[in-house]
Amino acid sequence: MNVLGIETTCDETAAAIVAVGEDGRGVIRSNEVLSQIAEHAAYGGVVPEIAARAHVEVLDRLVARALANAGLGLSDLDGIAVAAGPGLIGGVLVGLVTGKTLALVSRKPLVAVNHLEAHALTARLTDGLAFPYLLLLASGGHTQLVAVKGVGEYVRLGGTIDDAIGEAFDKVAKLLGLAYPGGPEVERAAEAGNPERFALPRPMLGRREPNFSLSGLKTALRIEAERIAPLTHQDVADLCASFQAAVVDVVVDRVRVALRDFGNVAGHPTALVAAGGVAANGALRRALAQQAGEAGLPLVAPPLPLCGDNGAMIAWAGIERLRLGLTDDITAPARPRWPFAQAQSEAEPQPHSAG
Repeated sequence: MNVLGIETTCDETAAAIVAVGEDGRGVIRSNEVLSQIAEHAAYGGVVPEIAARAHVEVLDRLVARALANAGLGLSDLDGIAVAAGPGLIGGVLVGLVTGKTLALVSRKPLVAVNHLEAHALTARLTDGLAFPYLLLLASGGHTQLVAVKGVGEYVRLGGTIDDAIGEAFDKVAKLLGLAYPGGPEVERAAEAGNPERFALPRPMLGRREPNFSLSGLKTALRIEAERIAPLTHQDVADLCASFQAAVVDVVVDRVRVALRDFGNVAGHPTALVAAGGVAANGALRRALAQQAGEAGLPLVAPPLPLCGDNGAMIAWAGIERLRLGLTDDITAPARPRWPFAQAQSEAEPQPHSAG
């Protein structure tokens, strides 16, 4: 099975071909990603109109390159998978219309993929992980703790009540005058900083529900920055280190609570999985690896190129759904909002898949 995956939900244009090997594991045959960082850097964030236009300009070429690098033509594919949301509606429409057109022309099945589900299933592409597992999905727009029970079976144990983790990193970077995108810049600056210099709060620490809140932490950092302004390079490094340490402490505590709740909805987890752009943060990965080890679980996190948005995860989610006979027709809508996990309070415990 060979599936084309198309991703255009935010500021990466991506196309990839993923195949299923003889052992049933995923094989990435090509993975083309074009970032729009340069186009958005001057604005300190993603501009939806610019993003959509950039997708239009390059997507056809990326799809052609992905096919060529995989040594395939459209007729060799077994399906077309495309991210149909959630995301910036202009960009989503560019990818979805392209995917629908290719499916019609090639007469191949179409799979409209939930971008968040694709992140959730990436661990099965990279590590062949069996269900069920606990997922920490952390990106610029989303922060959730989810029990992944099977394809299409997701229970949200907790999430953010305000800023996503990646969003908070980006806002802190902008506040401190660091370059865009902010997450890697904060991490880089933190390497030279003292994480104990500023006593920043740990919001929601110890709470019974595994939810997150980042806005108060961000405000506390702003107050400290204004108190000692003008900032030196060392001040910025210390602020970044203190902020990152606070985020890591909160995440570890929230994961601990989610692991405690996991058995009520999905049995014993096979692993702790970190996915999304924030999963590339080294300090967070090390802390999560220690937390997983204490719980007797492996930490599974994608290789860095697969942490951000990419076509390979979309193609793999398409393969997972095609295996179950799940396809979509030409009326599949573009969705700027598309929850993929049912809240724990709404879910009833049931036997989990053995995938």
